Amino acid sequence: MTAWVKGQATDPDAALAAAADLLRRARAPVVAGLSADVAAVQAAFRLARSIGASLDTVSSDGLYADLGALAAGGAMTTTPAEAVGRADLVLVLGDRAAEAAILADLAASGPSRGRAAGSGRTILSLAAGQGADFAAGAAGLPAAIGLLRALVAGRIAGETPLSDLAGRLGAARYGVILYDPAEIGGLGAEMLNGLVKDLNETTRVFALPLSDPHQGRAVAQVAAWTTAQGPRVGFGRGYPEHDPWRFAASRLAEAGEADAALWLGSLPAPRPGWLATVPSIALLGAPDGSEAEIVLAVAVPGEDAGGALWHPRRAAITWHPAAKPGAAPAAAALIDALHDRLTPAQERSASC
Repeated sequence: MTAWVKGQATDPDAALAAAADLLRRARAPVVAGLSADVAAVQAAFRLARSIGASLDTVSSDGLYADLGALAAGGAMTTTPAEAVGRADLVLVLGDRAAEAAILADLAASGPSRGRAAGSGRTILSLAAGQGADFAAGAAGLPAAIGLLRALVAGRIAGETPLSDLAGRLGAARYGVILYDPAEIGGLGAEMLNGLVKDLNETTRVFALPLSDPHQGRAVAQVAAWTTAQGPRVGFGRGYPEHDPWRFAASRLAEAGEADAALWLGSLPAPRPGWLATVPSIALLGAPDGSEAEIVLAVAVPGEDAGGALWHPRRAAITWHPAAKPGAAPAAAALIDALHDRLTPAQERSASC
């Protein structure tokens, strides 16, 4: 089966017609999830602009932890390739960062270029969980990062459990702090960026944020080149307005402001509880038809079809060919078909 309306199997054209009717009646639709390839995300932005919808990504919590800190004071970051090639000290910050795939590359090699070339590589951890080299303490990671920053800047005298770590960071030739933005939150990201800036007064240390598994980094780039703003935007007034609070999909649904939703999840992503409270359309890879009022099966990029996706090791959008091409339609094609049903022909010909 490839399409369902209210749990009943149907053909894709009938499901598209039902989806278009639902969105046509909506006064404040939201396009959410956005766990998909770049072409589908671009199509989602075009559709949202056409129907006056707002957009949000399933990755927003982690993205905005970093984006908020970046907007407030800037950031000094590096890439996975630079970390592997140059770092003589890596601080793994948090339990999620301890599971990052890049740690295998870091542990298996040493710095091969730059000032630290030919030396060894030390990997240390600071986390709330068991087994970390340094314990975050009951106050949590943001507070531990704040304490570490105070020690590095000399604002706290005397020995503390993190004094040794502060000294090691200060002695690094090229230090890297690996972290998950969603785990440390906005306050932690702000403290971390301040810590990195303080360390760069005397040495070289950089932050390396982990990308989420739901294409959030790619969505942020598409949003930037499409609207010059972050992913949480609304087109209700005919132009993109950015507001991380106002256009959060969960808030819109819980407040009763959203009256229809299009969930784009051609790649696996957790569906929020609010989706069941709003008349919804879901474009999913391998659905069973029960996920929303209207469900359409789409190709999974990188598996059933090729697609441009975020590559965490390269920290860039790259092309992923289909592992085993299938017959399911691309999400971008279905979204464009919806767009055509909802947009007058003269507006389509005038759009850029």
